[in-house]
Amino acid sequence: MNPSKATASLPSHGRFAYQAITQRPDYHWPNNSRLAVYLGFNVEHFAYGAGLGANLGPASPQPDVLNYSWREYGNRVGAWRCLSLFDELALPTGALINTALYDHCPELIAALVKRGDELIGHGHTNAERQGQFSEADELALLTDCRARILNESGIAPSGWLSPWISESTLTPDLLAEAGYGYTLNWCHDDQPTLMQTRSGTGLWSIPYPQEINDIPMLIGRQMDMAPFAQMIIDQFDEMLKQSTDQPLVMGIALHPYLVGQPYRLLHLRRALQHIAAARDRGDIWFTTPGDIHRHVQSL
Repeated sequence: MNPSKATASLPSHGRFAYQAITQRPDYHWPNNSRLAVYLGFNVEHFAYGAGLGANLGPASPQPDVLNYSWREYGNRVGAWRCLSLFDELALPTGALINTALYDHCPELIAALVKRGDELIGHGHTNAERQGQFSEADELALLTDCRARILNESGIAPSGWLSPWISESTLTPDLLAEAGYGYTLNWCHDDQPTLMQTRSGTGLWSIPYPQEINDIPMLIGRQMDMAPFAQMIIDQFDEMLKQSTDQPLVMGIALHPYLVGQPYRLLHLRRALQHIAAARDRGDIWFTTPGDIHRHVQSL
């Protein structure tokens, strides 16, 4: 090996410095709690006959009716079953919405707004990856989605999750310039992180899970729902214990075409009942990503 290569620094994103979680300032969440928990509820729409999408079975030539209609089950059935469960347990969500839903099923977004859920920008459709866009097109996507949510639902989103977590090297800069206050794209920490941007406007990274997330587990690792529900419970119990030492954030990422299937919903109910019981005891702060962002910004 060339000695110069052995001692050279690796490329860095330059957004934040390394800092061990054991060496940070201490603080509390509201009500003196130490663990903040939120639901990231991904409500998505996919183009028919084109573009990207998770697959139930092998991809077929377009129009791929099997995989398209499986995903559409989430908007027609699964999301409504999930919202009924969330209502039963009085759980708010951070709803990650594709703006194409305003054209496809506006009543679903209206139901989220009626519940008081936070609306978070999640692209126009999950059939596209924004990381493949030019800088101008990516900025247009961010600004157009924010304007559409404001015009249709009356409040501009403060947060963003890219479809497929796809970023360009400029995405954090463009998010700040488009008026967003936080991103959910990065899964590097259990606490919010302030990111640097070229404009000097700080952008917060709010922890978003790639383990306690139904797509990587149920689709990627082909896990059954019963062990995934137990994963949620185990993650919660351990993080609650760890939070005695520092404030932590636990996100749960859900997609209604997956967890809205009846046999999976039964197990999700078990996991969320466990967490709701801790909330009722006052052990945690059950919240939304936007409220987490506002709290750390105020510290």
